[in-house]
Amino acid sequence: MHSMSLKLFVDFNDVKSRHTTPGQVSFGAGESPVRLSFGDQGRRSCRIIAHASERDGGAGAGAEAGGAESQSQHNKSSFFARSQTYALMKQQMELAAKSENFEEAARLRDSLKSFEEEEPVLRLRGLMREAIANEKFEDAARYRDQIKEIAPHYLLKCSSDATTLGIRVQVRSVYIEGRSQPLRGQYFFAYRIRITNNSNRPVQLLKRHWIITNANEKSEDVWGIGVIGEQPVILPNNSFEYSSACPLTTPSGRMEGDFEMKHIDKVGSKTFNVAVAPFALSTFGDATDSI
Repeated sequence: MHSMSLKLFVDFNDVKSRHTTPGQVSFGAGESPVRLSFGDQGRRSCRIIAHASERDGGAGAGAEAGGAESQSQHNKSSFFARSQTYALMKQQMELAAKSENFEEAARLRDSLKSFEEEEPVLRLRGLMREAIANEKFEDAARYRDQIKEIAPHYLLKCSSDATTLGIRVQVRSVYIEGRSQPLRGQYFFAYRIRITNNSNRPVQLLKRHWIITNANEKSEDVWGIGVIGEQPVILPNNSFEYSSACPLTTPSGRMEGDFEMKHIDKVGSKTFNVAVAPFALSTFGDATDSI
C-alpha cells in the first residue's frame, strides 16, 4: 500500500458567450484562455515538494481474512489526500515551467508519472482499459467495481450530452490549476456549455437549475434567471454557447441540472425543462477516455 508524505513550501473568470454553429470553443479563465473541443479536453496545468513512501499494509495472515473491508474504507478516506497531492504537484510543475526552472519542472513531471503509476485509482483504470482491449470483460467489471468503492465519482466523464424535445445540451469541464488552492481546500473548475436547437421551433432559455455534489456527497441546489445574465433565444438549427465556473472544497465532484425553456412562436406556450446530464469535476480529468 502506498501513502503520500508531503513536504510543502508554499513559495475568472472572463465569461464569453456566443451564438454559433458546432465547432471548437474557447473561453477565458484568469489571464490565460482555455480552449476546448467536445472531443478533447483542454488543460492548463506554488513551491511544493512531494514524495511517495511505501508502507507494508500486511499485518500477517491472521489480519488478512477480515482486512478487506477495512482496507476499502482506508482507500476511500485516503483518496482525498492523494487527489490533493496530485493537484499540488501539478501546480508546482506549472509554476516551475513558467519561471523557466526546467530542471525542477522535469523532476516534477517524472514524479507525477510515478505517482500516476502507483495511485490505486489510476492503476485500476489502466488495468480496466487493458482488460477491455483484450475482451476480458469479467476482469474489467471487477476493476470498475473496485474503482467505485474507492472513488465513486471517478467513473463519470468530465463531459455529458443529452437531448430533450430536440434541444441538445453538451458540457465539458476542466480543472483550473491557476485558480485553485489545494492547501486551502479550494478547487476551481470551469465548464463550457453548448445548447443546440435541433427542433423546428424557436426557444428561449428562461431559468437554470444546478445540483452540485462534492466528493463527500454534500449537494447544493442553485437556481438562477437565465445564464450569465442572458435569456437567449435559440432559433432552429442554431446554437448558444457560454462558459462559467464552479468552485469545490474537494478535488472531485459532479454537476447536473436543467434549463427551463419555452417555445416563443406561440403566445401562451407552456414552459418545459431541458436536462443537463451529469458530468464530473475532477483534478484527474476523464476516467474513461479511450474506453
